[in-house]
Amino acid sequence: MGLVWEVAVTSLCVLLACVHLVELRAGATRDVRSTQPQLEVTDFHVKSTVVSRYARTTVISTVFNRLPQATDATFEVDLPSTAFISNFTITSGGKEYVSQVKQKQAAKQIYDEAKKKGKTAGLVESRKEVPGKFSIDVSVAPGERLSFKLSFEQLLVRRLGRYELALGLRPTQPVPNLTVEVSITERTGISFVRVLPLRTGQHLSNTLGETGSPSSTLVEQWSQQRAQVLYSPTLEQQTSSSPKGLDADFVIEYDVILTDLIGDVQVYDGYFVHYFAPRELPVVPKEVIFVIDVSGSMAGGKLEQTKEAMDAILGDLRSHDHFNIITFSSSVHPWKHNATVPATADNIRQARAFAKKIQVRGSTDINAALVKAGTLLRNSSSQWGVRGVPMVIFLTDGAANHGVTHRETMRGNVREALGSAALFGLAFGRDADYDLLRQLSLENRGVARRVYSDSKANLQLKGFYDEVANPLLSDVQLSYSDDQAFDVTRSLFPNYFQGSELVVAGRVHPGARDLGVTLNAFDTKKHLTVENNIPLSGESSPDQEEISGFVRRLWAYFTIKELLLTAENASDPSTRALLEQNATRLSLKYNFVTPVTSLVVVKPDLEEVPTEEKPSPDPTDKKAKNIPQRGHSRKAFASSADGDPHFQVHLPKLEKNLCFTIDGHASDVLRLLEDAENGITVDGRLMWAPPEVGHEDQERTYFDQIVVSRGGPEAVVVTLTLDSVNISQPGRPDRTLLTGAVGSVRGPDLQVSIDEQFRCWVELGQGVSFLVLFHHYQHPDYMQLDHLGFYIAKGDGLSVGTQGLLGQFQHADIKITEETGGLGTGLRHRGHRRDSATDASTLTFGMLQRGTAQVPVTLRRKMMKDTVRKRHTGLCWEVGKDDVEKILAKPYRAYIRDTDVLSHHSTN
Repeated sequence: MGLVWEVAVTSLCVLLACVHLVELRAGATRDVRSTQPQLEVTDFHVKSTVVSRYARTTVISTVFNRLPQATDATFEVDLPSTAFISNFTITSGGKEYVSQVKQKQAAKQIYDEAKKKGKTAGLVESRKEVPGKFSIDVSVAPGERLSFKLSFEQLLVRRLGRYELALGLRPTQPVPNLTVEVSITERTGISFVRVLPLRTGQHLSNTLGETGSPSSTLVEQWSQQRAQVLYSPTLEQQTSSSPKGLDADFVIEYDVILTDLIGDVQVYDGYFVHYFAPRELPVVPKEVIFVIDVSGSMAGGKLEQTKEAMDAILGDLRSHDHFNIITFSSSVHPWKHNATVPATADNIRQARAFAKKIQVRGSTDINAALVKAGTLLRNSSSQWGVRGVPMVIFLTDGAANHGVTHRETMRGNVREALGSAALFGLAFGRDADYDLLRQLSLENRGVARRVYSDSKANLQLKGFYDEVANPLLSDVQLSYSDDQAFDVTRSLFPNYFQGSELVVAGRVHPGARDLGVTLNAFDTKKHLTVENNIPLSGESSPDQEEISGFVRRLWAYFTIKELLLTAENASDPSTRALLEQNATRLSLKYNFVTPVTSLVVVKPDLEEVPTEEKPSPDPTDKKAKNIPQRGHSRKAFASSADGDPHFQVHLPKLEKNLCFTIDGHASDVLRLLEDAENGITVDGRLMWAPPEVGHEDQERTYFDQIVVSRGGPEAVVVTLTLDSVNISQPGRPDRTLLTGAVGSVRGPDLQVSIDEQFRCWVELGQGVSFLVLFHHYQHPDYMQLDHLGFYIAKGDGLSVGTQGLLGQFQHADIKITEETGGLGTGLRHRGHRRDSATDASTLTFGMLQRGTAQVPVTLRRKMMKDTVRKRHTGLCWEVGKDDVEKILAKPYRAYIRDTDVLSHHSTN
C-alpha cells in the first residue's frame, strides 16, 4: 500500500512529501471535506493517566476500508496549548511507522533525504503556546485496516479552584467501539471529581454552574487518592445531537485536598515537584485598570460582548478595591483622568454607564494605552500610597498600527511605565497580535490568553477576570537548600491568586536525606515566612507507578519551557543559542516535540538483511559504499558494552559468547579498549539510571558518552553523545554530525558514518571498526533512559596486546568446561552460586578458566545483539556479578579513568 499523508494543524507546521499543506487557524470554521464515501471508523479510544496534575494522553483511532477503491482516512486531535507531543505511530498492513523526535535541522535532513528517495515522509514542527489541531490524511487501500496513535503530555493548571482535563472527541462519524478512560492519582487526596456536559467550541468559560455528565459516564473514586472516569457512549447516544457523531470535548474537573501552608512536595527518582496552593488566606485589595480596545475592528459582536463582560466584572469588584477604565483606539480616553477610584456603589454605577456608551472609532495605539495605564497607577501610588496589588487587564483584537509600532520600543516603554504592576493581555480573535501580548505580559509579571470570537466570548472574558480577581500573596519566593537541591525551575512568582497554584520542580543531590523548603511572600500589610523540612526516605509510592518517573518528566517539561522563554527574551545571540541548545538536549532526551525539535515520520525499509554472508567492503576502496551496514558477516560484532552496562564478548578461539554485567557508578569513565601498538583507545562515561523497584540500594548505570581516539601522525578524537558526533583532528576545524541525520566524515585511515538506521560507524583503517548505537525510547518506562551502546564491529586489526574491559578478550586464552549430568548434578557437585533462580533460559552450567582463575558460569538463552539485524535469541555463558572481577586482567578500579579524559571533548 502506498501511503500519502496530509497534515493540517493550528499550532504545528507540517511539511509532507507528495502532498500539499492545509492550515486551520484557531477559532476558524471547520474545513468542509469532500462528500466522497467515508471509511468506517471501527475504534476510537482515548486514555489519559493523571498523576499529581501531570497528564499523559493517548488517542488511538482505527479505520477499515470496505470500499472498492483507495480512500483517505482522516485523523484529528485537538491539542492543549501547553502540551508536548511525545509520540505518533501509524500501523498499516501489519507494519508500524513510528515517528522520531529530532533536532529541527536533523529532522529536516531526514525528511529531505526520504523525499529525494521517493519515500513517504512527514515533518511536524511545534510553534509557541497556541492551541491547535493535529490532523493527518492517509490513503487506505481496499480491504485495509489502519490505526493511528498520538500521545501528548501536559501539566494541568489549577484555575478557580479546580483542574480541568479536556479530551477532544471528533471521530467524524458514529463509532461502534468508542471509549474514554481516565485515571487520576493525587497523593494528598481528591476533594471532588465531576464530568461536565460535552463542550463544543474552544473557549474559556466559568463552568461551575454546569451540571450533568454525558450519558454512559461512570465516575468511581476507589480511595481518597484515586479515581477513575469511564465513558462509552452507544451509537444512539453519539448521534443524539448530530447524525455525524460526536464533535465535542469530554471535560473532567477535579481538585485536591491540601492542608499544609507550605504545599505538597513530592520527591521521586532524585527529582522533586512542589505544588503551592494555600487555602483559607484572606483576599488582599487590588488596584486594577481595564484597558479596552475600541478601534474599528471591535465593532459588532466583539464590542457588545465586551460590554456584557465589563458589566458583570464591575459588579464583582470588592469594596476595598480601586479601579479605572481606559478605552483606546488612535487616541486614549480614561474614564477618570488622574488616578484609580474606590469601588464604591456610586463609582461602579458610573463606570457601568460609561462602559455601556463605548463606541468604536479609529486605529490601534497599544503603546499609548499601556503607558497611560502605568501613569494612572503611579499617580494613585504617589497620592494615596500602596492600596492594593497593581494590575492592568488589557484587551485588543488587532495589532499596533498607530503611534509607536516598533516592537522593541513598545516593550521598553511598557516595562518602564508599568513598573511592578502585572499586565494580563487578552487577544480577542484571530487577528490580534498574540505574540506581542504574550511578550508584554510575560515581561510584566502577567500572562496572555486568547479569547475566541464565538457566542460565549463574554463568558471567556469574565472567566479570565475571575482567575485574577482575588490576589492573596505577592512576590512569592519558594527556596530550597543549596546543598540539597539543584537545577530548580522558576521559584519567584509576582502574585498568587485564589484558586490557582504555583509549581516548582528540581533535582535532589544524591545522598540528601531531607529537603529544606522556605516560603517568603507578602500581602499588603505583612511579610510571611514559613519553613519546613521534607524527609526523602520512602519517596516512591505504589500509586505513582501508572506514570513511573512522572516527576522527572515534569521537571523536564518545566525546564524546557523556561529555557525557551528565556531564550526568546535574550538579547545576546550566544546566550540565546546556549539556552536553545540545552532545551534541544532535554527535548530529545524526553522525546518532546517543542519549538526546537521536530517529529519526523518516514516509511521505513525492511530492516532484515539477506542471511547469506557477504564480504566486508574495503574501507579504503573509494568505490565502496559509505555505510558498512550490509557488508558485515552474519556475526558482525566481536564484543559489545551496552545496557546496564551489559558486556557481551565473542571468544573467537571457542566460537562461544561470554556475558557479564558491571555495576559502576555515575560519572565513572571506563577504559573499554586500549591498543598501545596502534595508539587506539576507547573510553565510556557512565550516567545514573533508576534502580529497580525493591532494589533501591543497587545502582544502575548506562553509557551517555563514548570517546574513540587514535594517536600518531593521523591523530583523531571522535566524541559520541546522544545528540551529536564530534570529530577532532590536530590542525583541522572540528566537524560535527547530528545523530538523527545521515552523514559521514573521511580522512586518512578514517571514516565516521551515520547510516540510514542512525547508527554510527567509526573505521580506523584496515581491520578496526567500531559501532555506536543511539538508544532512544518513544515512551520510556521507569527503568529506561536514552543511552549509548558500544560494539567492536571488526577487531582483526587490533594487536595481541589489546587491553581494556572489552579489548582484553580479543585474543584472550579462555577455556570453558561444560558440566555433565544435568542442572541438579552441576549444582550439587560443584557448589555453583547463582544470581537468580533457574528459569527456562538456563540450559546448563560450566566452569570458566582464565590463567589461574576459575569461576562458575551458566549457559543461557539470551537476546543477542551481534548482527546488523534486530536482536535475536542466542546462547551465552553468563558470569555472576560476584565473579566478574576474577576474569578480568586487572581489578575493576584499574579501568576507571580520570574524568578529565572526556571533559575536553564533551558536547553535553
